[in-house]
Amino acid sequence: MMRKFSFLLFFFFCFSSLQAKEIQVCTSCEVNSLQQAVDMAVDGDVIRIKSGIYKEHGVEILNKSIKIIGEGYPVIDAEMQGTAITVKAENFSIEGIKIINIGTSHTNDFAAILVSRSKNFRIVNNRFENIFFGILIERSSAGTISGNKMKSKSRIQAKSGNGIHMWHSEDLTVKNNEIIGVRDGIYLEFVNNCVIEENLCKDNLRYGLHFMFSDHNEYLGNTFENNGAGVAVMYSKFIEMRRNLFRKNWGSASYGLLLKEISDSELINNTFEDNTIAISADNTNRINYRHNDFISNGYAVRIRGACYKNVFTENNFLANSFDVAYTGNINENEFLKNYWSEYTGYDLDKDGTGDVPYRPVKLFSYLVNRTPEAIILLRSIFIGLLDFSEKVSPIFTPAELIDPQPQLRKIK
Repeated sequence: MMRKFSFLLFFFFCFSSLQAKEIQVCTSCEVNSLQQAVDMAVDGDVIRIKSGIYKEHGVEILNKSIKIIGEGYPVIDAEMQGTAITVKAENFSIEGIKIINIGTSHTNDFAAILVSRSKNFRIVNNRFENIFFGILIERSSAGTISGNKMKSKSRIQAKSGNGIHMWHSEDLTVKNNEIIGVRDGIYLEFVNNCVIEENLCKDNLRYGLHFMFSDHNEYLGNTFENNGAGVAVMYSKFIEMRRNLFRKNWGSASYGLLLKEISDSELINNTFEDNTIAISADNTNRINYRHNDFISNGYAVRIRGACYKNVFTENNFLANSFDVAYTGNINENEFLKNYWSEYTGYDLDKDGTGDVPYRPVKLFSYLVNRTPEAIILLRSIFIGLLDFSEKVSPIFTPAELIDPQPQLRKIK
């Protein structure tokens, strides 16, 4: 009986593959629009779009497992009329097309590609220009979004959308995309078990990456450069952030990485360079910070209230204006075996570890927290004397916040 069932299943798939066909779309063909091709297609068909400009919006792919392939990046011009392509299907792919001129709205999330209640899909190697939302994923799973390039000219948040926006979804891979000039480069809300890897998010209006209420996700090898702020991680747990670069995220309220109410996570082998505040942590618990480089930031680490049992170990703090700013009690947070370029202690036994503990919180950072205008005194001799006196006899800064084993050599 089992052999008979297997034979019938094999026969069904062979018959289906024989039935599949390729539909060609070109401006001079009998089929000259994407929607016309979609209406003709059945499961397993390939729609091949030739180079050219196709003025279409509101294209719908409903319950059809098809593959769309562009040759020479054919242009789908939505003419500012709304969403270009909407998909509700399984086992589909869209590859090699260019979508431009997505309509904007205060009430509708118009997108170049909207994927809703779908699974097992691929959106790869496409181009997007002058968009509102780029790729919008909702209530979907098991998808790959890879090799896409998005570019827009967002100027104010109210009239701009996100590059890749995911909501109530899971098991997605977002890899090797380039996102420039939108509101948030990549946005996740109620999205779990995803990998965000090797993306470039640059020159975006708000965040390079922004996610909330999203657990068990990995962020690996991404670059977040010159955004309004680099990354915001909020109300989430079990997050892995490794090998990312946070660079040149400058502004009065700008961060390389903003952590708010997250727990049980790891930040390992990341680089924070030239940010106003490299990491701002608020109500974060049991975070492991290890082998990160903090280079030439305003603040390397700014810890606010309700942070418990976080460990900073074997990180490099290099030429930051302030290595650590701290508000509140020590709360079992720990700094151990880090390299501090500001450390001036000695190592008599030549074991590579300083004999004198390092106090990373300066009195001046405490004063600036209370009176921001004091920052204009940053390089004055008077401030240097204040910091020295506080180091000798701590009164305002947390006396127990020390690195008992500061390293004498930069950690590789």
